[in-house]
Amino acid sequence: MLNPLAAAPRRARRLDRAIAIAGGAASFSTLAVFGWIVWDLIRLGLPNLSWHFLTGEVETAGRSGGIGPVLVSTLLILLCCLAVAVPLGIGCAVWLSEFVRRGSRASRIVTGGVDLLASVPSIVFGLFGMTFFCQVLGLGFSILSGGLTLACMILPILVRTTLLALEGLPADLRPGAAALGLTRTTTLRQVLLPTALPGILVAITLGVGRALSETAALLFTSGYSTRWPDSLGESGRALSVHIYDLAMNIPNGSPNASASALVLLVLILLINLTATGLTERWTRHLSGTTS
Repeated sequence: MLNPLAAAPRRARRLDRAIAIAGGAASFSTLAVFGWIVWDLIRLGLPNLSWHFLTGEVETAGRSGGIGPVLVSTLLILLCCLAVAVPLGIGCAVWLSEFVRRGSRASRIVTGGVDLLASVPSIVFGLFGMTFFCQVLGLGFSILSGGLTLACMILPILVRTTLLALEGLPADLRPGAAALGLTRTTTLRQVLLPTALPGILVAITLGVGRALSETAALLFTSGYSTRWPDSLGESGRALSVHIYDLAMNIPNGSPNASASALVLLVLILLINLTATGLTERWTRHLSGTTS
C-alpha cells in the first residue's frame, strides 16, 4: 500500500517540474516573438540603411532620401519631454514618500490621480495637447507642444517607479540619518536619492521608451513637417509618426518604414543599455562606498 506521506513529496516535485516547464515555455515564446520582430525588421530594413539615410533629408514623401530632420525632431521632442517630466515626476514621488504620511487623504488623492492618468489612452492625451498646448497656450503644432504632451503621458511612470524605488530603500537609512543629526532635506539629498538612483534611472528609461514609441499623441501636437527644425516652436515629425505615415499613407513606403523602425529599435536599445550600464556602475560605487 502506497504511503500518502511518501507520495506527497513526489507530487510536489512533479508539480514543480510542470510549473518550471510552463514558465520556461512562456519565456522562450516571449523571446521568440521578440526575435521574430527584430529579424523581420533587419531583413526588411537593413538593406535600406546607410549614412545618407540617417543624415539626409526626406524626399518624395519619404519613399527616398533619409530621416535626418526626423531624427533631430525626435530628439528635440524627447528632450522637451524629459526636461519637464523628470523634475515633476521625481518631485512628486519625493513628496509622497518623504513629506506626506502614507495612507493620508492627500496621499490617496495624488496617487489616485496618478493612477488615473496612467490609464488615459494616448489619443486622449493628443486631443488634450492639441486643445491646451496648441490652441489655449498658442504654441501651435510644434516640437514644444509634442514634448509637453509626452511629458504628461510619462509622468505616471516616473512617479510610480521612483516612489517604489524610494519606498524600497532599507528601513534603517532614515533613522540612521536622523541619529546623525541630518535634516530631512540633507538626508534626502545625500542619502536617499543617491541610494535610489538606480530605480530612478529605470523610471527614466521606461519613460523614454514610452515617449519614443508614441504616435497617436504626436499626430495632434507636433505635426508632420519634415524640414530641419530651427526652433522648438516649429513643427517637427517624430520618428514613430514617420513610420506610421510611410506604412499607412505612402505607396511603396514600406521599405523605408522598416528601416526607420529598425533605427527606432536600435535607439531604444542603446538608451536601455546606457541606463543599465550607469545603474550597474552606480551600484558598484555605492557598494564600494559602504564596504
